[in-house]
Amino acid sequence: MLASMPELAELLNAERAASSQRIADLEKERDNLRASHERLRQELELFKRRLFIAKAERVDDARQLELEFAAKMRELDAMAKTLGIAQEPPKSDDDTPAKDGKRRGKRANNRGTGRRDLGELPIEEVRIEIADPHLEELVAKGKVQRHGFEETSKLAHRRASKVRVVTARVRYKTVDAEGNTDIITAAMPPEMLPGSIAAPSLSAHIIMENIGKGMPLFRLEDSFDREGIPIDRGTLSRWKKLIGDGFAVTVVKAMHLHALGAFCISTDATGVCIQPIASHEKGRQPCKKGHFLTMLADRDHILFEYLEKENGKTIHGLFRGYSGYVQADAKSVFNLIFADAGELEKKAPDLEHDGCERVEVGCWYHARRRFWEAAVAKSHVGREGLVRIGRIFELDASWKDKPPSEIKRLREQYVRPHVQSFFEWVEEQRLLFKSERGYTRTALEYANNQKGVLTRFFDDGRLVLTNNGAERALKSVALGRKAWLFCGSDDHAKSTAALFSLVASARLHRLDPEEYLRCLIRLVPLWPEDRMLELAPLFWVRTRARLDAAELEKEIGWIAIPKEPLDTSATPEEQPSTC
Repeated sequence: MLASMPELAELLNAERAASSQRIADLEKERDNLRASHERLRQELELFKRRLFIAKAERVDDARQLELEFAAKMRELDAMAKTLGIAQEPPKSDDDTPAKDGKRRGKRANNRGTGRRDLGELPIEEVRIEIADPHLEELVAKGKVQRHGFEETSKLAHRRASKVRVVTARVRYKTVDAEGNTDIITAAMPPEMLPGSIAAPSLSAHIIMENIGKGMPLFRLEDSFDREGIPIDRGTLSRWKKLIGDGFAVTVVKAMHLHALGAFCISTDATGVCIQPIASHEKGRQPCKKGHFLTMLADRDHILFEYLEKENGKTIHGLFRGYSGYVQADAKSVFNLIFADAGELEKKAPDLEHDGCERVEVGCWYHARRRFWEAAVAKSHVGREGLVRIGRIFELDASWKDKPPSEIKRLREQYVRPHVQSFFEWVEEQRLLFKSERGYTRTALEYANNQKGVLTRFFDDGRLVLTNNGAERALKSVALGRKAWLFCGSDDHAKSTAALFSLVASARLHRLDPEEYLRCLIRLVPLWPEDRMLELAPLFWVRTRARLDAAELEKEIGWIAIPKEPLDTSATPEEQPSTC
């Protein structure tokens, strides 16, 4: 027995080591399952929020967040000397107490309270008098007298009607010396749709309904059919494409060249489905994926470009020749436009550097989005990140109407301490969550990786914190594709991008897009090719003032073009705010 004890001890030690290893493996598997369960729980919280509550990235318990981190924010405000600056509530213009004792501000339309006065609207008035038959008999007998009216107004809708435009070209009869006669007909002015039954106003209406309002062509086809004027969707599509192609190589091209001189271009992209070309060999095919990219150049132009393939080389070609700031999200497809000559040669040897320097500006809203996702997943770090970023937004918004030089000074004095404290806090939290996967770590890593570009707005007071301007411009595409679903081909998508550019830019400069398009359809065939920038929405008010209003009002005919070019180097006196 004594002789067998060492062997038994060795066996027991081996079994104990195996059991310890087994326990360690099970504990590791348990920890992995717990981490996986936590990630799934966070994703479920985020999905539930977006499915059943709202997709907007709002904070429902904003007041609770302020209370939760009140001490921390007072400490930061005291450090940055901003204590009391961002906390002042906006003053109300209306001091009249409501029935519940609370103060109420003026209504958004500045009309005060009560029923809206429709008499102020510049529309046709139809008067309907309602009388009492019995009392009218007494009035006729002289027993009762009329004593004025009690008037109220309603807003009615009158269905629009189509107009047949008859083009009557004068015919002239000439007789030469030998008595021979000849008939000469007045020349037809150039048109964007020669031989078509669509007048400029109808074409502009179709484009506005489809591009501006997201109405698919089959619904427009149904609308025309109900009005007794059947026009198939194929014809509507051809009209739209021909006009879009005409605008793309004239006005939109001039707008793009002018945009390359902007101070800052905000850009973003969204996907769009492209219908495949029908083929007997391949049979039915699914739609392929393309992209619409938008470029918001200062407050001058909103340009859309169609990309068959969203990659760095394609986007680099769109920004070729531009030097300045480019504000975009952290998507990798934008990296090439910021690369220097050496870096570009390594990443894309077939691309030649244009010698222009583009400076990247980050988007604080994209950084906030990650912390919002973490906060929805019940992360304390996500909640604190929202409060810290919210204070940065709040301070910057308080002086947005000041000159750029003053904004730059105020940012350096008040916002920079908050930004520095935010990134120091991010670095501390990264060390705690570096081994954990989930929304919290994603938010912290994104903020840390983008630190350089997120602080770029300190360079100039004209730079803004977010890329929301470009994202708002893309909303017209995102909402429209829910109705029209796809573009017919790559060529149709390119012409559609030109139409999106003009409609969005017209709205940016507070023009009526449909009337602007009607005038543009009239003028482009007649306008000098080297002066197309004059027809851009940025200069349209000044250009239209130089034209004969009576000639422009007609659906067809010659228009006298000013001989002297418009000075497009001068900035318009009143620049509208960014949409």
